[in-house]
Amino acid sequence: MLSHKIRDGRVISLIHKYLVAGIRIGERFEESHAGVPQGGPLSPLLGNIMLDGLDKELESRGHPFVRYADDCMIFCGSKRATERTRESIIRFIGDVLHLRVNREKTKAGYIRGMKFLGYSFYVHSGECRLSVHPKSLDKFKARLKKLTGRSNGMGYAQRKESLRHFIMGWLEYFKLADMKSKLHDMKCGIDRYQAWQWANTRKGYWRISKSWILSRALSDGNLKKADYPLLMDCYYKVVS
Repeated sequence: MLSHKIRDGRVISLIHKYLVAGIRIGERFEESHAGVPQGGPLSPLLGNIMLDGLDKELESRGHPFVRYADDCMIFCGSKRATERTRESIIRFIGDVLHLRVNREKTKAGYIRGMKFLGYSFYVHSGECRLSVHPKSLDKFKARLKKLTGRSNGMGYAQRKESLRHFIMGWLEYFKLADMKSKLHDMKCGIDRYQAWQWANTRKGYWRISKSWILSRALSDGNLKKADYPLLMDCYYKVVS
């Protein structure tokens, strides 16, 4: 099928080498028999090549849609139309494009409950708007906690720089979303994580975080003076 889309044999040869290269997990090597390793650079390339036919089919039907690599959303006017379109498109992908669809990840529903590229959606005054999906926020907080943990082996300078790069990159990606209130609610939790690394105590993290003395001593001003990135400061810098 690739030869119908790509006429340069060198590109097809390179793709084939990627597909059969196998993957290394720790010290163990596993051969590739089917599919593409998740997160690899080949996956979005193949998605765009193989799903070009899907784009043309949706355009010919007049369906509004958005697709990024193999992540796609199709918009319909009613629940019934959505379910009918889903089944029709699944058949098209299987019969015409000869690809298999993961039905567990193929949902039909109201846009408010959908997730696309980390974003979620809500309707305000008849207008659809963007928000950060709760799962994306959970991953963000988990990553912050890992970066600020005392056992990650980073020195203070490296930790501050890693935090700054991660926070600014995340905010740049999600800057189209309405997230100011959510970030403000998270603010204290993030500052608390940053405060943990300052504490020289054998008490558990959660016991430390509830100490009013520590919370008072490590205010935003103190953290800023120590050149730690504050979430809301970074947010205003990105959206300004």
